[in-house]
Amino acid sequence: MDVDGAKDSSLRTFQQDAERLLAVADDCMAHLHLITNDPDACRCLNTALAALVSRSALAGVDEVTRHAEHLRHLLSGAFQQRRLAGPVLPCAQACLTLLAWQLELLDPQTRRVDLDDQEQRRLLDDLASALHIAGLRDHRDSSPLAFARAAEDP
Repeated sequence: MDVDGAKDSSLRTFQQDAERLLAVADDCMAHLHLITNDPDACRCLNTALAALVSRSALAGVDEVTRHAEHLRHLLSGAFQQRRLAGPVLPCAQACLTLLAWQLELLDPQTRRVDLDDQEQRRLLDDLASALHIAGLRDHRDSSPLAFARAAEDP
């Protein structure tokens, strides 16, 4: 297999994995709509998002990595504080829907998503607002790993 064929294959594998992980995340969200703050659904959603962050970073799909990491960071606090209810759920679902769109619109040559990031920012800001979290804007332009490190700092 030539280099281009290997790149295409690795991207297809990533996209298949990402679609599977988003389906798991959607199942978790459906469960959370039925049973608010269910610990198993929260763990499952966090695990799916963490795997998506890891796989997208390895595949070099930066926009997906950043959006999934920001979403995971915002939701991780909500999981711990049992705040996955009310307006938080539709905001989180909208962020997951955007992740699915990013996968659909991924350019196989550049591994970039040709979307204006305004909607992504608005959706993440809406989720942060629903969770009563400030400071997302401070991390928005950081790399996913820098964002993750900043999120872990006390």
